Amino acid sequence: MTTVIMRTTARIVVPIVLIVAISLLIEGHNLPGGGFIAGVLTSTAFVIVYIAFGLDFLERGVLGRDVDPGKTPSRDRVVVAYRRLFTVGLAIAVGSGLVPLALDHPFLSQSYIVLEGVPLYHHLEIASALAFDLGVYCVVIGGLLTIISVVGAE
Repeated sequence: MTTVIMRTTARIVVPIVLIVAISLLIEGHNLPGGGFIAGVLTSTAFVIVYIAFGLDFLERGVLGRDVDPGKTPSRDRVVVAYRRLFTVGLAIAVGSGLVPLALDHPFLSQSYIVLEGVPLYHHLEIASALAFDLGVYCVVIGGLLTIISVVGAE
């Protein structure tokens, strides 16, 4: 059982961690960051939620599923979802490398567009490498959360 202080801190810290993770994901092709560190930060946010609210909170509170607390099937469903996220991320990462080949360019070639007037950023370059970063992001989240859920259920 966690304390009220832990649950309150989690409610404040988790959104901040997720915003930083998304920022690192978006700017990762141009500045330090990218899919890997954004995925690690997002996984950290999930771990904080798991510690503060329990493993079943994700299904009950976020996904809206009916769950009997502590039953193994809920953990199995969550692990299956994480494995699916891992697989989708791997497909996105590989696909982002193969698209340039289909367009007669070298593997993982990239290009970019510039967006002006973006709130907070003002000037934002979106590179095709963002698709690769998104794939890596999903692979890292899926892999780490699968490991954490399986080990945490032990």
